Amino acid sequence: MQQIDYRLAFEHAPVGMVVSRNRAIVACNEELCEMFGSPAEALVGQSFSVLYPSVAEFERIGKRMEPILNASGHYADNRMMKRVGGGNAGESFWCHVTGRAMNREAPHEAGIWTFEDLGARRLTGKEQLTPREREVAAQVMRGLTSKEIGKALAISHRTVEIHRARLMRKYAAATTAELVQKLIAG
Repeated sequence: MQQIDYRLAFEHAPVGMVVSRNRAIVACNEELCEMFGSPAEALVGQSFSVLYPSVAEFERIGKRMEPILNASGHYADNRMMKRVGGGNAGESFWCHVTGRAMNREAPHEAGIWTFEDLGARRLTGKEQLTPREREVAAQVMRGLTSKEIGKALAISHRTVEIHRARLMRKYAAATTAELVQKLIAG
């Protein structure tokens, strides 16, 4: 039986992959480097915060995912990320992020993460989303109702409806289904 070279599988996986320790990048593959527009040497050793639109969003998502990682050992969501370098440096894009904690009692201690670019376009000017709009948009993409989103984000469903209405205006969407399609496709 032929031996499998897992390092080769990691390097050439069709999704961006990261091995992390304390929310810092320990190793990343070619696909992740392409997605974020940065060579591995510039990413390894960096905090994941460099991949987020803001440090505040990095911290907010970290706090939100911790109890989920504690309970199940894995986490997944759709969120806005930021390209680090290349011709698209600073560009925001929708990304599906999935991760597994190596130690559920200390979920940020070490993990394995995948990143898939959902193909969204750069948001500029009046289309720029606020951090809360990005959170609501991510939950809308999961198919949650305003009440479910409010519970998940610890805000009122009326506040969610305001953010949802703003998203629909920014994306010129008449229905939630159209909004989701536009969020994914850009």
